Order: sequence, then structure tokens, then C-alpha cells
Amino acid sequence: MIDLFPFAKPFIHALDPEKAHGLTIAMLRRGVTGMTRRPRRYKNLKTEVFGLSFDNPVGLAAGFDKDAEALAGAQAMGFGFVEAGTVTPKAQPGNDKPRLFRLTADKAVINRFGFNNKGVDAFARRLETFKPSYGPGRSIVGANVGANKETEDRTADYETCIDRLYGLSNYFTVNISSPNTPGLRALQSRAALEDLVNRVLAVRTRKMKEGKPRIPILVKIAPDLTEDDISDIAAIALSNDIDGLIVSNTTIERPASLTSKDRAEAGGLSGRPLLEPSTDMLRRVYAATEGKVPLVGVGGIGSGADAYAKIRAGASLVQLYSALVYEGPGLVERIKRDLSRRLRKDGYETISQAVGADHL
Repeated sequence: MIDLFPFAKPFIHALDPEKAHGLTIAMLRRGVTGMTRRPRRYKNLKTEVFGLSFDNPVGLAAGFDKDAEALAGAQAMGFGFVEAGTVTPKAQPGNDKPRLFRLTADKAVINRFGFNNKGVDAFARRLETFKPSYGPGRSIVGANVGANKETEDRTADYETCIDRLYGLSNYFTVNISSPNTPGLRALQSRAALEDLVNRVLAVRTRKMKEGKPRIPILVKIAPDLTEDDISDIAAIALSNDIDGLIVSNTTIERPASLTSKDRAEAGGLSGRPLLEPSTDMLRRVYAATEGKVPLVGVGGIGSGADAYAKIRAGASLVQLYSALVYEGPGLVERIKRDLSRRLRKDGYETISQAVGADHL
């Protein structure tokens, strides 16, 4: 597998971060991935989670492809699944620029995009015309849904998006944990979350009564939760028909270890500094849910060792995004290769056998 990113990186990093990201999406939309060979498949990385069969557990996190424009290109990089969004009912420009910052010395990123996207109808049209790069198991797409900034009834926006997109994606992620939409994280409180869960599940129930398939619904939570928050979320997840939790979104914390000049910018911090706190949160959520709710581990993954740590902490699947800024598309294959090797070394034949191993 030949990775051309090291040659292109100086040019890409010379650009404004948001322009560089836009260029990346445009290239992927045209089938330019920076890789010269097809991704490799690993038998011991195949897994089944919330009723879906994944070729491998390494996914592309939401935020990268907000409008579902580059799904096939992202899949061609070797991801086992791709999560597009966050999408909202109405198109919105997001927050003022600049709103994306590279913290190069810290291998981190700060963003305050504010759910900029072209709206759910444009998103749906992309999914309707999507042609997967590969066959079953290698073309899983998730739709990450959110609320418009000016909406008074935020939960109604989630209902609208799921209703419009139902049957077009393999699963839904209800994003209630972005720090860049004022008041959104309040939906993680027990009463608000119970109401949201009941209402989005009611949409699915209605669709199933109409003869549509059962689509898994996940909830994405923040890494900055208290023990009481975790207890409440775990109780709701265990007592309702939620299919999984994604742990976690970006953090509003600023570790003292940060050294980059833009470290004090407002927004959500992602990348390497988020690895330990998000993995600790994952471990606590796994314990609180007694290992009964599938978890997706996100935050700071930049190697096979990082992905394996998430899995042993309780993740059935993992996602990454920020590390691609610094390592390029070849990182996906390196993570898969190392993850496969680590499973064999520890005597596991499948990913599922290693999930939560640190809790045993």
C-alpha cells in the first residue's frame, strides 16, 4: 500500500485549514484518495454490531463529510464504515470564520463549525444516488443528525431528520454533544434525553409499522460528563431500545499539556490530547451499562495501539478523524494491520472477544 500523503502534506498544511479540508472532500468526491492500491481485508477484523456486519471496526467519524459528498472516496481509504453529518433539517452556514485550527505540535484540532451543512434534503439526495465502493460489509454508512441553531424544539429537528432519511442510511447517530451549538448539550440531562429518546424511537416504530426495516439508532455523548450524567445516560440506554452509544464527541477542556499557539481558541478539541480522557469515559460508560450496550470509541485514535485500547476498554467499534490531518489516508491501513496483529498476539480470533477485556 503506497501512501502519497507525505508528499502532499506540506502543500496541504500550507493552506488555511478549512480550505484544505474542502480540497480533501473535493478530491475524494472525484475518487482521489492518495492511495495507489485497494485496501486489504483482515478476517479477524470482521465483526457484527447492532445487527450490522462490518468488514472491519475502524470507522470515519462524523464531521469529516458533513454533506455526504465523499462517501465512496472515504470507503476506498479502507474504513469499515463511514458516518456522514452532522446534518440538520435546514441548511445553515455555521459559525463565523475562522473556525478550524490545527494544533500541530499537539497533534490536535479545534473546531467551532456549528453544524454548517446544506440541509437534510440535499443530504438525502446524496444518499439516494450513493454508489458504494465495495460490496456488503464494506459500504456501511451512518447518518449523524442534529438540530438547527435557531430551533426552539430541538428534539423535533432530530425527528425530522430521521423521518426524512429513514431507509437511506444503515444507522443513525443522534448528536446531542457538540459544544458548538448553544444549549445542545443540555439534551444530555436525564429528562431531556428521555424525551428525545422516546420521540426518535417513536419515529422508528412508525416507520416499521409502514413496512420499513429496523434501523439502529445511537446516541453520541460528550467526554466532559459527571458520574451522575453517566449514571443517567446508562439508565436510559438500558431501559430503552437504544442500539448503542458513541463515546465521545470533542471536549471543551484544555489540557495544560497543550503548547500550540491556537490552544485557547473556543470550540471542541479533538485529536491526541483527547485519547486518555475519552478512553477513560468509555471505560466508565461500559461499566455503567454493564457491557450490555454496544459502544463506539472515538477520541484521539492515531494508531493500532490506540484503537486496541478503546476496544479493550469496551468499544465494539472505533472511529477517527483528526489524526488523518497529520497522518493521511494511509493511517487507516496501518491501524487495521496493527490491530489484526495485536488480536492474534493476545489469542483473540475476533474483535468481539477482545471487547471489554480490561474489565475482566
